[in-house]
Amino acid sequence: MTEQQQSVTPETPETPETPETLEVTPEVTPDVVPAVIPPMPEAPPLVPRVRKDRRVLRAALRWTAAVVVFAAAGAGTAYGVTQMKRTDVPGLATASDGRWDYPEITRPPLPSGSPGPFAVGNLTNAHYADQRALLLPAPKGAKADASLRGTDGWLPTKTFLAQYADTAERKELAQKLTDAGLRHIAARGWTAPDGTHTRIYLLQFGTGVAADELFSPGLISYDSPVYALDGAPATSYDDAVKSEILDDHVKASAYVEDKPVGPEDVRQAYLSAGDTLGLIVQSRKGVAKAVPFRQTVTLQSQLLG
Repeated sequence: MTEQQQSVTPETPETPETPETLEVTPEVTPDVVPAVIPPMPEAPPLVPRVRKDRRVLRAALRWTAAVVVFAAAGAGTAYGVTQMKRTDVPGLATASDGRWDYPEITRPPLPSGSPGPFAVGNLTNAHYADQRALLLPAPKGAKADASLRGTDGWLPTKTFLAQYADTAERKELAQKLTDAGLRHIAARGWTAPDGTHTRIYLLQFGTGVAADELFSPGLISYDSPVYALDGAPATSYDDAVKSEILDDHVKASAYVEDKPVGPEDVRQAYLSAGDTLGLIVQSRKGVAKAVPFRQTVTLQSQLLG
């Protein structure tokens, strides 16, 4: 730089100390920041207070851990109960709803080349399977009714008609069966361990049209059967037997005996499935139970569908 450009900082004359000067002010430059010393606390923290806080903290941690353990144990117990069967939990055992223990139900084989009763090409809705094989088997523990075996498994028409109460009505029904072209009757019966007597009849006709016309109005009306069974002079429609529990191709109309009942309570249901009509009768001293009756009707409809 030239002498004109240089600036000279004049020296600051020293200030002589005087007796009144008590402190010296240090020289401060822009690059130096004086340290700030915080004031000392009035008194240090008390040791007993620190120990108390620690004890509280430890107690809180112990209680938290205990709560977590009990919550986990409770959740585990609740999960275990919900996963158990009701019969495994004391006091929550559920009694059977009264269903019978039937063997595995399978439809009998069809003759070679024969269509099913509701196949598209089966115009008469004929059941080509053996009618005797279409009867529902007896549940486990039941005693077979030998009176319904007939000859070679075919029941005489007069034996079927004998269950109707009125003699004149039996003759009238016999004529209806003949006019509709009845071919044969297959039947099976048994007595369950609880005393319920079951009878199942399958009546096969020449065509599905003939069987359906006999079903209604020949055998049933909406609120009562046309012909009264022996032991059930008055009945009411049983709306618990709905189409939802039947095979899609089967119709049914069920009835219960009006109170006061006779020596035995009687339930009955007529079924219509193509060329076959079915009659299911259950009777029992006291009360004929609804659950096994509906179960029997459902399974028989599945065999016919």
